Amino acid sequence: MGIGGGFSSAPSSEMTISHFRTHKVFLLCNYLVLGLASSCIFLTISLRLLPSLCGLALILLHALTIIGAVSGCAAANNTSRSGKWYATHMVSTVLTAIFQGSVAVLIFTRTSDFLVGGLKSYVKEEDGAVILRMIGGLCITMFCLEWVLMGLAFSLRYYDYVERGGNTSGGTVTLGAVRKSLGGGDKDWPWPFQV
Repeated sequence: MGIGGGFSSAPSSEMTISHFRTHKVFLLCNYLVLGLASSCIFLTISLRLLPSLCGLALILLHALTIIGAVSGCAAANNTSRSGKWYATHMVSTVLTAIFQGSVAVLIFTRTSDFLVGGLKSYVKEEDGAVILRMIGGLCITMFCLEWVLMGLAFSLRYYDYVERGGNTSGGTVTLGAVRKSLGGGDKDWPWPFQV
């Protein structure tokens, strides 16, 4: 399946329109995070940071972000709807969001210390500061997109749960089934909540 493998022109028979649109936005955001992380890797390599431990950690962070975006695409396109890809995507997204935000704060608050002290770049300091701030801007964008992705992943999981009727065997949720699962005790509820 190619890069556009998750984008179809029409929703499947089991998908509602809002589920289909959420799915498309989720995939688009994952592709954006994938592109931003790979751009950060190339910018980090352009600083000639490979001999330093901090530079290698920065490249590994962006590689982890790419792995998280790929697992998100796999989770969205998984037909068996297993929780393995969903859990992998959520864990990697939370971790990379936290670290991307931390790196962005470090870059913007201590650019010169970060460049000279920890990274040991061979590039001129002025040029390195510009490249490092570009990386920081991309990190902030990834931080925001990853939180959007977590909300979209939750929505997709919720849509999947509702469309299956709250179980894995399929079906739809009806008001009678909800009342039955609540025990029919709506007579004890205050007046505005009785249906």
